[in-house]
Amino acid sequence: MQGAPIGCNQYCLQRYDQKKRYFQLIKTPFMSEFFNYAWILVIIIIIFSGLVTVNQGTISVITMFGKYRRILKPGLNFKIPLLEQIYRRVSIQNRSVEMEFQAVTSDQANVYFKSMLLYAVQNAEEETIKKVAFKFISERDLMQALTRTIEGTIRSFVATKKQAEILGLRKEIVEYVKEQIDHLLEDWGYHLLDLQINDITFDKMILDSMSKVVASNNLKAAAENEGQALLITKTKSAEAEGNAIKIAAEAERQAAQLRGQGVALFREEVAKGMSQAAEQMKQANLDTNVILFSMWTEAIKNFAEVGKGNTIFLDGSSEGMQKTMKQILSLMNPDKQ
Repeated sequence: MQGAPIGCNQYCLQRYDQKKRYFQLIKTPFMSEFFNYAWILVIIIIIFSGLVTVNQGTISVITMFGKYRRILKPGLNFKIPLLEQIYRRVSIQNRSVEMEFQAVTSDQANVYFKSMLLYAVQNAEEETIKKVAFKFISERDLMQALTRTIEGTIRSFVATKKQAEILGLRKEIVEYVKEQIDHLLEDWGYHLLDLQINDITFDKMILDSMSKVVASNNLKAAAENEGQALLITKTKSAEAEGNAIKIAAEAERQAAQLRGQGVALFREEVAKGMSQAAEQMKQANLDTNVILFSMWTEAIKNFAEVGKGNTIFLDGSSEGMQKTMKQILSLMNPDKQ
């Protein structure tokens, strides 16, 4: 190394001393050996920089000079150092997003939806991964397009229905959305796994009116049920009363029949007894009218014993007795009057 320049100041002398010590250092055997093998170390570092680890559930997209080249699947992979670049890591796992939006029915009622969207990359094939990697600039753009598409599809369906129908159409709404956007998502490389509509609400005024309608319908149903119950009660009561009357009438008929049979039997026995008594009195040369008189006195006696509070007026004179006997005889022999 040459000497210090002539006229050099203090700073210049310090720089000169530093350079002198540096050149003395690199002239040592160790440093000379290090610089001889430095290129090998650089090559090793470059080679190891080409090793790429891809996590499970993820696929890496490789580009070279900005152009798509290939994909790397989960595990340890190798890319050309300095030339090939990892453009994007695509997750093939399921993803979910919650959405809240508003729709308007055909009768101008506001409907508020809260839903959960579950979607995923369609498959791990190369063409599908290329669609996912290059269709959208970022995940944010994909989410915006996906949610707005689903919201628009649901709004178009709700616009054809009335507010009273919406609550019962959860399943139909989900099926309609899947049918409409499945082909579109396939073009993007995705697949709609599920769409859950967690909540459907209306404006407060509509909810109040719906509650009143439900309450009035319940009151109407209760009144109808009460009327039906009362009708059934009255009908059954009338049937029971009619059956009771029929049973009572049948019992009265049978009782009257039995009473008539008893009276007839009684008369038959009386007639037999009177005939026998009359025959015996004729054989004894006695007046048979005594039998009638005896029957009449027995009847008066029975009235007095059995009667309750009844008053019987009898003529006890001989003329009255004769008159009574004539009346009895006239009853027995009406042709002799």
